[in-house]
Amino acid sequence: MLDGHLLLGWLSFTVIVHLLNLPGPTAAYFGLTGNEPLSILPLNSLPEENLGRAHYKLCDRLKLEKKQRRMCRRDPGVAETLREAITMSALECQYQFRFERWNCTLEGRHRANILKRGFKETAFLYAISSAGLTHAMAKACSAGRMERCTCDEAPDLENRKAWQWGGCGDNLKYANKFVKDFLGKRSNKDLRARVDMHNTNVGMKVIKAGVETTCKCHGVSGSCTVQTCWRQLLPFHEIGKQLKQRYETSVKVGSSTNEATGEGEISTGRSQLQPPQQPQPLPGLNDQIPRTMDLLHIEDSPSFCRPSKYSSGTAARKCYKDKNCEAICCGRGHNTQSREVTRPCQCQVRWCCYVECKQCTQREEVYTCKG
Repeated sequence: MLDGHLLLGWLSFTVIVHLLNLPGPTAAYFGLTGNEPLSILPLNSLPEENLGRAHYKLCDRLKLEKKQRRMCRRDPGVAETLREAITMSALECQYQFRFERWNCTLEGRHRANILKRGFKETAFLYAISSAGLTHAMAKACSAGRMERCTCDEAPDLENRKAWQWGGCGDNLKYANKFVKDFLGKRSNKDLRARVDMHNTNVGMKVIKAGVETTCKCHGVSGSCTVQTCWRQLLPFHEIGKQLKQRYETSVKVGSSTNEATGEGEISTGRSQLQPPQQPQPLPGLNDQIPRTMDLLHIEDSPSFCRPSKYSSGTAARKCYKDKNCEAICCGRGHNTQSREVTRPCQCQVRWCCYVECKQCTQREEVYTCKG
């Protein structure tokens, strides 16, 4: 669980990034890896008479590819779901890396330059983007916001009864089909393209692996004579946590040539802490999805300590003494500043129905990295 201050900061964060054209080794996908501006676009600011076609404007502002724009426009619920997916992915990325040197900087030039390279951070961006889109679409279906899908259509669950009793499964089957169609098939003959596609699929697989079955009992006096069940996805915060763990153990890969076929393959080099062994090639070019849940990267990441085209560095970054100041500040040391803060305290619920708090002032120390 997030503490109150982190939660407030996390929820109040607004992503504002200028429109990008990202020339890279692969075509842009979507979300944190796409060409669209990462903006929270308020639909309720549109005139009342134009709300019926508001999703057309949002689809256009997202700067999608032709096929993606067509899919966005055909269902009014898609546009809002795409926006939600971008926002959710950006917020989760920022949260997961809040204590790291690279804190998921999404400013235009930094994100664009990272996407041109094959870093671990690039791998995470692809995975969190596809996971966010899959999660948002499955939830949109079960929430009734889509015209083309509804509750989970799993044959082993009695959906009509589940709906009757207030249960509605998240429609992961439709979400997966939509996301694969929305992102499209990319060429897999290039190492970078295959790695990007693999990391995209890892994001979707983590969502699928986290599906849980929720059941509800019905009967006299709460007895479980009748039980209805439906499938639900894990909270997206948990998905982000799992992808962050996979980022930490990301596998560096390189290309090699299969002497038997003459075709290129991806070979992995595991950690140096492990005994030396022959690189294990992933499936050949004809295989769309490598059989591993590891995130893959091609090259080592920069330190992110100093300002560069990949980040603004860590100077003046807030850190936590005895926790991460040494790592984030890259050995440069940190400044200590004392300040007074006023926060609500000793809150009580009053009848009926409001919360009454006192205002407490206390002194706290703030630590920031030296330049």
